[in-house]
Amino acid sequence: MKQNKYDDPGFFANYSQMARSVGGLEAAGEWQSFRPLLPELAGKRVLDIGCGFGWHCRYAREQGAASVVGIDISENMLARAREMTDDPAIAYRRLAIEDLDYPDGAFDVVVSSLALHYIERFDDVCRTVHRLLAAGGSFVFSVEHPVFTARAAQDWHYGPGGEKLHWPVDRYYEEGLREARFLENDVIKYHRTVSTILNALIEAGFRIRKLSEPQPAAELLANSPAMRDELRRPLFLMAAADRLD
Repeated sequence: MKQNKYDDPGFFANYSQMARSVGGLEAAGEWQSFRPLLPELAGKRVLDIGCGFGWHCRYAREQGAASVVGIDISENMLARAREMTDDPAIAYRRLAIEDLDYPDGAFDVVVSSLALHYIERFDDVCRTVHRLLAAGGSFVFSVEHPVFTARAAQDWHYGPGGEKLHWPVDRYYEEGLREARFLENDVIKYHRTVSTILNALIEAGFRIRKLSEPQPAAELLANSPAMRDELRRPLFLMAAADRLD
């Protein structure tokens, strides 16, 4: 199932108002943890799968990447990315992640930010990315944490006064489709366990270099007391993996 909620006008309008959509990488709470996972980008051929507004594509070029390709299934996302990009070394293409069709070894680095929990077959993606990477290439991605995706409700358990009592985890081992609520819309996500994610990488031929379950950055906690609730459960899982030669 290839999902394209971002070409729905209402959904896209809501997404465009999010802090990360307006302020870019520095406004994304997980960026300070994602950035250190990236390998040296100077001179590299980079592919961003699920590129959205192209923030990571432009960052890669700022770091000296030789060329960058950003793919996304949403024409709305790509149109905004093109509007914000003035660099002939960055190419945007409308393409579903499931349909990646580039030649073997076409890239040195593949990145993906918060897109792969929308993809049903993560193991297929791992095998495809491994094929697309040149020897010694790196795959760096972030997804919603399985503790977060286990229940479709993706919400706290509240007390009688509306206080957040705890984050419930249920059906953790029951992998598969979850119909969640995001930006006032129903969206399809796919829950999988931590071990399924890591084993898919290993079985595709990757060596896992680093994992991260990031906490909110200190400045976010200082500026928004409500963010302290984000210390009570993990929201993101990130991994950096290298192709075994």
